[in-house]
Amino acid sequence: MPKHIAIIEDEIAIAENYRDALTRQGYDVSHYTSRPQAMQAFAARLPDLAIIDVGLGDEAEGGFDLCRDLRTRASQLPIIFLTARDSELDRVLGLRLGADDYLTKDISQPHMLARITALFRRVDALAAPAQNREQLVAGPLLIDCQTLQVTWQGHAIELTITEYWILQALAARPGHVKNRQQLMDAANVVLDDNTITSHIKRIRKKFKAIDESFDAIQTAYGLGYRWLTPKDPA
Repeated sequence: MPKHIAIIEDEIAIAENYRDALTRQGYDVSHYTSRPQAMQAFAARLPDLAIIDVGLGDEAEGGFDLCRDLRTRASQLPIIFLTARDSELDRVLGLRLGADDYLTKDISQPHMLARITALFRRVDALAAPAQNREQLVAGPLLIDCQTLQVTWQGHAIELTITEYWILQALAARPGHVKNRQQLMDAANVVLDDNTITSHIKRIRKKFKAIDESFDAIQTAYGLGYRWLTPKDPA
């Protein structure tokens, strides 16, 4: 059964161009021109991946609002922003809201399709049975590699696909520094340094919502990040 991709884009010609390209790749594609229209459709059926423009009709930040709502419905639903808005502030905000990728409309179709393929590959990898171990434990952290559930001190942490892979890469080798390129490789995504930083900040925020004293993800300045459990020496 082909994967279902939803495009939320108010410019018809652009959306049709994307839809044709994705359909040729074998995807089932739906197009919605506004946030309310998309929300009505998603209430009945969530897509396998959502491609969202930031500005939707009269809603200058309708795409951001839609992303917020989708994240409350499905924490691991792949979300890509594809927009003409290329400011660093918009990019950081989109990623902090839980998007897995943020692309600008000057991206080539082959590049865009490659990013979508990579994202689905990560989703499929998460759904596959764990080969080496069923659980990863690092102090109060428990990652169930089969159910994809993450808990801290017994409390569930809802992570996106990208956040899950970054966290797993860090926690799998406590005390070892992972540079940004290694974290990109672990997440199977092409991002810049600022984007990795945004994902790390979002992961920390989710843990701090459970435990205000959380400091297991530490910055190795100029190098990257490492996981230190409470039992590890500082």
